[in-house]
Amino acid sequence: MTQEARRRHRDDLDRARTTLYVSVISDVLDGYGIRDRALPSRIRPLDDETVLVGYARTGLYRDVYHVAEGENPYELEIALIDDLKPDEVAVLACGTSGRIAPWGELLTTAARARKAAGCVTDGCVRDVRAIRRMGFPVFHGGIAPLDSRGRGVVAAIDVPVEVAGVPVCTGDLVFGDADGVVFIPRDMIGKVLAAAYEKVAGEDHTRAELAQGRPLREVFAKYGIL
Repeated sequence: MTQEARRRHRDDLDRARTTLYVSVISDVLDGYGIRDRALPSRIRPLDDETVLVGYARTGLYRDVYHVAEGENPYELEIALIDDLKPDEVAVLACGTSGRIAPWGELLTTAARARKAAGCVTDGCVRDVRAIRRMGFPVFHGGIAPLDSRGRGVVAAIDVPVEVAGVPVCTGDLVFGDADGVVFIPRDMIGKVLAAAYEKVAGEDHTRAELAQGRPLREVFAKYGIL
């Protein structure tokens, strides 16, 4: 990718980050019949003020119950974090056991230094006060002090995964804010963003007329947005 292409790419993400929000993207995905890309309500941001926009890099964890002598249980986890590029998001699928807390202060520090955009996991996180101080967007399935060592290990990276039951692939666009997280399939990104900008403009007109006291029924008939 050329430097000019990288600049345009970053400008597109900056515009999405400042203009769009999760609920409007979810509505647009619904309109395209894609109704399974919003994470369930139990996945929450560590800080409601953070906004996350970036491209998924997936890591698939599996449960383990011991560490073999001489084994490095962090090998693929380290490989994923060290390979993060600017505007990429670590998306870590940990399953349903609740035993794995893959994300903490040190991974946050490493990812932030690489200008990654954030982390999304259905596992737990720890070191939450330190992460909040860094202002790094992290969406999680719970908070716990558990080290992943002896509990979970990355089995594969950049493979299709399910996070809290939602399918996601490397390259999908991740969008998170206080309302939750949605994934835009990588082959739909341009189309979904264009429709989302259009819907936001319509919502702005709707909001302005409602604030002036126009009846909701009348405004809805005019713009078809609610």
